[in-house]
Amino acid sequence: MLSFQRAQVTLPQYKLLLCSLHEIYAALEEEMDRNSDHPGVAPIYFPSELSRLECIERDLQYLCGPEWRERMVVPDATKRYSYRLRQIGKENPELLVAHAYTRYLGDLSGGQVLGRIAQKSMGLKGAEGLSFFAFPGVSSPNLFKQLYRSRMNSIELTDEERKCVLDEAVRAFEFNIQVFDGLQNVLSQPKVQEQMSQSTDINSNALNMQQSYISTVPLLRMFVGFFVALVTVSMGVYVF
Repeated sequence: MLSFQRAQVTLPQYKLLLCSLHEIYAALEEEMDRNSDHPGVAPIYFPSELSRLECIERDLQYLCGPEWRERMVVPDATKRYSYRLRQIGKENPELLVAHAYTRYLGDLSGGQVLGRIAQKSMGLKGAEGLSFFAFPGVSSPNLFKQLYRSRMNSIELTDEERKCVLDEAVRAFEFNIQVFDGLQNVLSQPKVQEQMSQSTDINSNALNMQQSYISTVPLLRMFVGFFVALVTVSMGVYVF
């Protein structure tokens, strides 16, 4: 967190992170949409307020250009996480709550602060490229989080299902750790650094200034901190 606050987030790091977030949210939101009527999903289904996929795609379009899909770099760990989301969406939709809570409320909790830090450290002008951090459908994050937790607690689960959700919350944390480790490994590859450094000329001076920071991954560490806290809360919520 300290490194993030010192504004050491580079544009290549951020673009690579967005690639993985796109893969994760594509799977999560597809399964949430498909299971929106499921009793374990319906109470926490807030697509207008929380959906991130379109925001991420706008950011990638702005930062990487119209051919951003062809330039996507996704570590194997991210693909495994995506596979798990699709698997439980098909086989055990009630477990989606563990991932939805960890992801959405983590992003909502840090969105405004992280967005400002990212904007400053990467030298971006305005809000373009930072849609991921914005939740225009949520007027009060604190009140919304209270509503979300209340809805989550209203989900009726058997003792066995509750245990499975708790276990899945731990697994969600583990997947996120693996994703961040995978991103760090990918960032160490020169070809990936070069690919992620390709700019749409939105801010070439800022990009050049950031190259000295390419070996650090404070943004990823910041997100890990949020996931640690939120998974702990997730487990506590269901222990009653």
